Amino acid sequence: MPIYLPIGIEIVLREALEKIMKKLEGKVAVVTGGNSGIGLATAQRFVAEGAYVFITGRRQKELDAAVELIGENVTGVQGDVSNLADLDRLIETVREQKGRIDILFANAGGGEFVPLGEITEEHFDKTFNTNVKGVVFTVQKALPLIQEGGSIILNASIVSIKASPAFSVYSATKAAVRAFARNWTLDLKGRGIRVNVVSPGPIETPALNGLGKNQEETNQFKAGMAAGVPLGRLGQPEEIAGAVVFLASDDASYINGIELFVDGGMAQI
Repeated sequence: MPIYLPIGIEIVLREALEKIMKKLEGKVAVVTGGNSGIGLATAQRFVAEGAYVFITGRRQKELDAAVELIGENVTGVQGDVSNLADLDRLIETVREQKGRIDILFANAGGGEFVPLGEITEEHFDKTFNTNVKGVVFTVQKALPLIQEGGSIILNASIVSIKASPAFSVYSATKAAVRAFARNWTLDLKGRGIRVNVVSPGPIETPALNGLGKNQEETNQFKAGMAAGVPLGRLGQPEEIAGAVVFLASDDASYINGIELFVDGGMAQI
């Protein structure tokens, strides 16, 4: 026989149940490169799971659009992770508004196809400054605010272990990110802070759309990548976000120092 509760009690119980089911209730998270793609999808999931999120992006217009899309429990801080002054401003904003960080997703990064023989100093510096320098100082500057038992997730790539033509500089930066996680796991063991890596395969993001010279070339490039994935398709940003939420949550409380491949099996065969 069904039991009917007064509407007020039913609402309270429903809200309490929703809080119980949220994996990140009350957490404070920082997502670099949170204005599009994987970063934006992850920030949206963090908020849906009960967290307050600070996101960064280099372009103010895109950052404002991302904040509007997320809608609540979010602050956007314009900045470039390769610029230490911008990182200082980010951390100071977090300090002033929340005073702590529970989850840090060092996601910002990028790369271009340049074959050996055509690598320029500008290409090398740009890629390493964002993907390596940016990760190091994002984590280091955030560290005083990261709580005991907190979670750091670094965004790498399957190219940390899988070769790709004309992608050597980018691949080297992602191998460095993997090495950071191993070493930082030891550096932070006294504070109980977990450091893990998520390594996506080919994901349908705005950055991927920019790799071709025109739409036809981009479509051919994406089709070729999808053909190399055992699941036969590109991944979606939301699929990476789900993995990051898992690593950030208490469900992963005994997972530390790993590289989690979310690649449809592409790097596993």
